[in-house]
Amino acid sequence: MCPFCIGSAALMASSLFSAGGLTAAVVNKIRSKSETKGAVMRLVDNILMELDQEAQTTKRVLDRIPDDKLSWRPHPKSSSLGQLALHIASVPGSVAAAAVPDSMEAPNFSQPEAKSRQEVLDTFSKSLESAKATLKKMDDARLNSAWSLTKNGKVLMSVPRIAFLRSVLMNHNYHHRGQLSVYLRMLDVPVPSIYGPSADENPFA
Repeated sequence: MCPFCIGSAALMASSLFSAGGLTAAVVNKIRSKSETKGAVMRLVDNILMELDQEAQTTKRVLDRIPDDKLSWRPHPKSSSLGQLALHIASVPGSVAAAAVPDSMEAPNFSQPEAKSRQEVLDTFSKSLESAKATLKKMDDARLNSAWSLTKNGKVLMSVPRIAFLRSVLMNHNYHHRGQLSVYLRMLDVPVPSIYGPSADENPFA
């Protein structure tokens, strides 16, 4: 693992002990890896630390979902609030599971709508723990090996498994979390701090 990346993360963490920043537990984990002579982080350790940190932010956003607006959607072509929230909650576990085999047939996507905020939070908690348990079993060789998406047996995409995880498990969910924050704003629900202050919350104040 690049020592510059570890050092940069620790340096950033030292100034971000807040609701929107890295927690002490995560920082200590980073420091313990970087300060141990000869220690080498597994590729998956970086993913797991980010997953833990971002999960705290995601939960803050999911906590704001109003139970009486789950069927609301900003446009007829948009997902409902309940569909989007449940999708975000389900992504970690389902994507990690999809990364286990060497290939996956492209599924027909159908997103159910959550019936309550608690369903979303419970789903997210179980999904996150499932994802972490799955990822911990992947060594560097497995993460660097090829993963393919197929359709009717034809390869549509073939990338290193770690690239699939970065793109679909991580970046893809950050994208949807951003969408959800816009839904909250449109519903006049206070938006929590995500990467710094929102118009409603300032963790640095």
